[in-house]
Amino acid sequence: MARQLRPVGIEFVETAPVRLVFAREISAPPVTVFRALAEDVPGWADWFGAVTLARPCDDGTRREIRLKGGTRFLETVLVAKEAEVYAYRVDETNAPGARALVEEWRLVPAGAGTRVQWTFAADGPAAFRLALTFVRGGLGRAFREAVTSLDRRLTAR
Repeated sequence: MARQLRPVGIEFVETAPVRLVFAREISAPPVTVFRALAEDVPGWADWFGAVTLARPCDDGTRREIRLKGGTRFLETVLVAKEAEVYAYRVDETNAPGARALVEEWRLVPAGAGTRVQWTFAADGPAAFRLALTFVRGGLGRAFREAVTSLDRRLTAR
């Protein structure tokens, strides 16, 4: 059964009780990375290993995401600033525990490439917040693998 999450804004990235931040430099330029994140939403399933379906909705202002294992998200895009930041809020999910969730992808030029920083900002009951500390390593590994795969995909074009 899908649950509604609290509708937070982009400021939640800075104020969330749990903030997990991961970063990696890749060779693709920021504008190319941004287009893969924001404009090629279906392509997420090709480079982010946990994603089985990614589909833009409502003229691109929302997204439907499905993960391996059956987790589903309905999201609202909060910020789409070309070559700089792409962020979205989870509005509805079947995942237990979360009360609010925002993810931000920040892109910073790094030489000829991009420093990609992913912030996973969340709130939920104490048990949920504690569980996130235990899965931090797995989320970090998933991020590194996804961004490496994205970079290979973008530089092969």
